[in-house]
Order: sequence, then structure tokens, then C-alpha cells
Amino acid sequence: MVYQEGQMESIRNILAGKRGLIVGIANEDSIAYGCASVLHQLGAECAVTYLNAKAEKYVRPLAEALQAKLVLPLDVEQPGQLEHVFAEIEKHWGGLDFIIHSIAYCPMEDLHGRVTDCSLAGFQQAMRVSCYSFIEMARLAEPLMKRGGSLITMSYYGADKVVENYNIMGPVKAALESVSRYLANELGPKRIRVHAVSPGPLKTRAASGIAHFDQLIEDAISRAPQNRLVEIEEVGMTCAFLISDAASGLTGQTIYVDGGHHIKA
Repeated sequence: MVYQEGQMESIRNILAGKRGLIVGIANEDSIAYGCASVLHQLGAECAVTYLNAKAEKYVRPLAEALQAKLVLPLDVEQPGQLEHVFAEIEKHWGGLDFIIHSIAYCPMEDLHGRVTDCSLAGFQQAMRVSCYSFIEMARLAEPLMKRGGSLITMSYYGADKVVENYNIMGPVKAALESVSRYLANELGPKRIRVHAVSPGPLKTRAASGIAHFDQLIEDAISRAPQNRLVEIEEVGMTCAFLISDAASGLTGQTIYVDGGHHIKA
């Protein structure tokens, strides 16, 4: 792990009393798990979701390590499941302080094909899972964030620049970043802050579906000023700051956690 015990101790309990929903844990290499692990260490209480029964056997042990009291199924394409998650949160907690939205999906044939050739069905599904679900979560979270809160979604550099083999997910992530700005504007009066966090490429199961992903990794390392990939815990530390009261003056931003990769032409 990037952060040693002594380093963590200096900010221990910065998130004490905060409760939030983590969506997107698939295994211990998931960005969502890196975030959840750091948030838990810093005092936050997390509710965790898993995609389906097949995924549950991988996610539940991780949720137990996080001491999560709420571990719920969530497939955003299944009617009623998202509403059930928020109903359980309201029942058990009565409120909500943050959400980490770290889910994305595109059918393989559309992900690997040209944007020019993307099917309508593939585009709609990619937008539904990767972007519209964030809007839904914001809408359901709004009445629960009585004291304000933070909504954070995960983007990627391909939203802003053309990245070889990222294909249709580039426009989808661009839409997600735009949505985060509009949500920030609309929810700001209620002290609900919204951000997109944009990590560099990480060796997650989801990312492995991108064609020639190993080459993408090599290019990222060579281009980044730090000449390395970031780790999921570093993404988690950024999210911890954004969730904390120390970031009360920030909203509507896309924040890169990529070792400086995005600054290179």
C-alpha cells in the first residue's frame, strides 16, 4: 500500500461520522475497493454493493474487511434495485454523506470497434450503465444528504483526448464529466458537492477489456512525469480529501490522479 501507518495516522478519523455508498467493487484490485479501504481507515462507514450472485462471493469478504453493515445487490439495469439500495440506506442510517460511483460497461463488440460503427444498442447501454446511473444516484441521494454531501464518479483521460482503443467509452466518459458539472451546479445550493476523479490507467478487471491494454499501460508510464502508474489507494486518498470538510469550497471539477499523465501533449 502507498500510505504507511505513520502517514495515515496524521489524518486518522478525518472522515469520522461520515457514511457513504461504494458502488463498483468487483475484487481487491478495483478502484472502488481502493477507495473504500482508505475511507474506512480514515473513519468512514461504508455500504457496499455487488453486481450479482456470481460477484457476491468475491465482494462479500472485502465488505467484511471493511466492516460494512450494508452489503446489497445492485445491477443498475435491473428495475427497482437502485431504489432498494437507497431505501435500505435510509432505513438503517437515515441519511447519507457520500457516494463513490465506479461502474462502467460497454458491450465488447462496440468497445473494440470504431466509434463510427458503434451500434445504437451498445451506445445506449454504455451510457445507461456508465453515465445515467450517476444521475439516478444523485437524484436518490439528494433527499438523504440533509447536511450536504459529496458525489464522486470515475472518469478517464479519454474523455478529453482521443486515446487509441478507448473508442466509444471516450464520448461516454465525456458525457459523465459534463453531467458531474451540471449536477454540481444544481445541487450546490444544498451543499452537495460533485466531482469526477480521473485516474490514469490501472490494472483492473474492467480495464482489461480494452484492446491492447498492455500497450496503453506502457504508454502511460512513459508519458507520465512520475514515470509510473498510480495505485488505487492514491485514488482513495484523493476521494477522502474531496469527501472531507477540508474540500468544502470545491465542486464541479474533474481531478486527475495520474502521475501527471494528462499534462503531456
